[in-house]
Amino acid sequence: MMPDNPLSQLRDIHLPQTGGFWPPAPGWWLLAAVFLIVMAALAWLVHRHYRRNLWLKLAKAELSGLERSAVKEPQWFAMVNSLLKRVARERYPGEHPEALSGEQWGAFLLNHLPDGKIAHQPTVEALVNSTWQRQPTAEPVQVLDFARSWLEAQKC
Repeated sequence: MMPDNPLSQLRDIHLPQTGGFWPPAPGWWLLAAVFLIVMAALAWLVHRHYRRNLWLKLAKAELSGLERSAVKEPQWFAMVNSLLKRVARERYPGEHPEALSGEQWGAFLLNHLPDGKIAHQPTVEALVNSTWQRQPTAEPVQVLDFARSWLEAQKC
């Protein structure tokens, strides 16, 4: 007879220990890398958008300062024209708007206005001419409304 059953000397089956949460599987590393790349790209796009429209924010702030000091004098209209030319130079550098004056400058302003060009034509003509007249014909309120709508149309 057999002394003892050799199978009885075996131990029970032991399940392997579960792996911890660290180190993660390669798929999780890949997912984390993709997430970081997407977040960096998103941050870069937001920063670029902010930098692109910073000039517009500054121009609006300057326009609100001009609104507080609105008077019907040629110097005030010259300051509004100067502001619009600086914005135009920033937005359309290839067209050299800083070199334009008179009717050409008025046409430039109207050409870069998406809608209502005809409605703003008298205001633009008065704005351009009021810089050189002793008694300006333009009304500051109308000029400010036009300048505000023109600035809004220049968003990137």
